[in-house]
Amino acid sequence: MAEKPIQGEKRVFMTGNEVVAWAALAAKAEIMYGYPITPQNEIMHYWTRLAPKFGKRFLQTEDELSAGFTTLGGVLAGRKAFTATAGPGNTLMQEPMSMAEMMRIPSVVIIQQRGGPSTATVIYSQQEVTMTTYGGNGEGLRVVYSTANHQELFDYTIKAFNTAWKYRFPTFVLGDGYQAKMRESLTIYDPEEKGLEFVPTETFLGKAPVNGVKQPVHLRNTYNTEEELYEVITRYMEEYLKVAPEIIEHREFSCEDADIVVVSHGVVSRAAKVAVQELREEGLKIGYFRPVTLRPFPAEELKKVAARAKTLLLVESAFGQMAKLVKDAIFGSTVALENLFKPGVGITSEEIVVRVKEIEKGALAK
Repeated sequence: MAEKPIQGEKRVFMTGNEVVAWAALAAKAEIMYGYPITPQNEIMHYWTRLAPKFGKRFLQTEDELSAGFTTLGGVLAGRKAFTATAGPGNTLMQEPMSMAEMMRIPSVVIIQQRGGPSTATVIYSQQEVTMTTYGGNGEGLRVVYSTANHQELFDYTIKAFNTAWKYRFPTFVLGDGYQAKMRESLTIYDPEEKGLEFVPTETFLGKAPVNGVKQPVHLRNTYNTEEELYEVITRYMEEYLKVAPEIIEHREFSCEDADIVVVSHGVVSRAAKVAVQELREEGLKIGYFRPVTLRPFPAEELKKVAARAKTLLLVESAFGQMAKLVKDAIFGSTVALENLFKPGVGITSEEIVVRVKEIEKGALAK
């Protein structure tokens, strides 16, 4: 049995699902609970191939609802556990993840988005943003990283484990069917060799006695009165808002003098980046803004950009799910909003260039 899954750095060429499995190993995950659903299936497949070589485990449950709850059970027992799903499976995961929010159980869920509603397509979409950020009943006390490429799938899967265990909020890595299935080069590495220290796990239930006395542990997700619930949720929200600035991440460039700023996330931001660079070379004042964390959202950072720009162009493979987050973040801003929405369909840089020029032409005509 090899001592470590990855030693040093290695340049590799693999699918996104394979990347996630390797990243979970690098993060010292101990067990995966899951149920098959496209396009995340191969995360399970690769994990089950790799896990026995490194003393890890896997349990296939009867459905995604069970996968979510058994993941939480593994965490409560002191295991670094995770799961992965997509589409209808993500819908079922919302109940256990709501419980994780209420009981502050650290948990990691990889989502490879597919088209919806319901079964729809098994290919690709950005239509799971609303569900992943606010899907459970409650206030959405969770962290959602939206990845754009395979290197980020590796980096943020590792990071998700530390985020979840440090802050004790459910943490999602939001990929998509394109990232899941396509092959791309990236560098995999041993995080500890780069100086990353892992937040230690702990046994929440079944702790060993202290000085011969077994201490009771009471984790609640049910409250008898409205006042009790109000007090708990208020405290949790205060804690969440306090740590949010430490968690929030975004990317931006060429926004200082931009008349139009293209706002996108995930894999669509790759096309947006190319489009903005091309438009800049043509002399147009176009900027790029990408929220990496969709929850908590980089609201203050986007407000500053919106205060300088004339127009925000919101680009996503959904009918405005990211746009809802943007509108909430910049509430009160007078910046004009335009969109390019294509639910369940990939968006090319050429399409973004055309849309920007349409907006430019319309502005000149006024």
